Amino acid sequence: MPSPTMNRRDFSAALLASGATSSLFASAGARAQGVAPVDGRDFTKVEPPQPTSIPGKIEVLEFFSYACPHCNAFEPTLEAWAHGLPGDVVLKRVPVPFLFNAENFAHTYYALEAIGLVDKMQMKIFSAVHVDRLRLDKPEDIAAVVAKGGGDATKFLAAFKSFSVATSVARSRKMTADYKIDGVPSLTIQGRFLTSPSLASSEPRSLAVADALIQRSRNG
Repeated sequence: MPSPTMNRRDFSAALLASGATSSLFASAGARAQGVAPVDGRDFTKVEPPQPTSIPGKIEVLEFFSYACPHCNAFEPTLEAWAHGLPGDVVLKRVPVPFLFNAENFAHTYYALEAIGLVDKMQMKIFSAVHVDRLRLDKPEDIAAVVAKGGGDATKFLAAFKSFSVATSVARSRKMTADYKIDGVPSLTIQGRFLTSPSLASSEPRSLAVADALIQRSRNG
């Protein structure tokens, strides 16, 4: 059984040879699991704690890569969970600067964010990599996927090559280093806690742990 987290060491050409397995769990199912998360087993503390970017909100970050088969499998579960988040919680994604095609994939995510197409295209980019087995190592190849998915390829390419997206990519590299992320998918809560499907032993439990840590952050 593969680990539900992919790190810098175990990523290899097996990505393009392996199948992607979808894991579909309802967000209500994840939240229904009663958990009392244990430090060092279900989560770790972020040391030093990191600043968050949205005052008055509890910030959840997902560190991910389009190249990661575990992120691909986790995405439907995460999306269902995210749609049920309360109003004081915000989910933000951070593409990591490691694994295959990292630079292009980071630019891809922030370009989609800039033109408002993340919700529409997130699973389609994953599918292009893990189902269609496309390498997507040129911006024009990624733009073709965006166009096929109903987006504007011209706007996407302009955003992909923009200074603002380059700035976001640089920030994502710094955040990955500051949070000491070396495996994906990983979730951080309010700059203080880190959990993952690997730490918590399953995708739905990692989200239940995240819910408990959100409540702990809410309680101060």
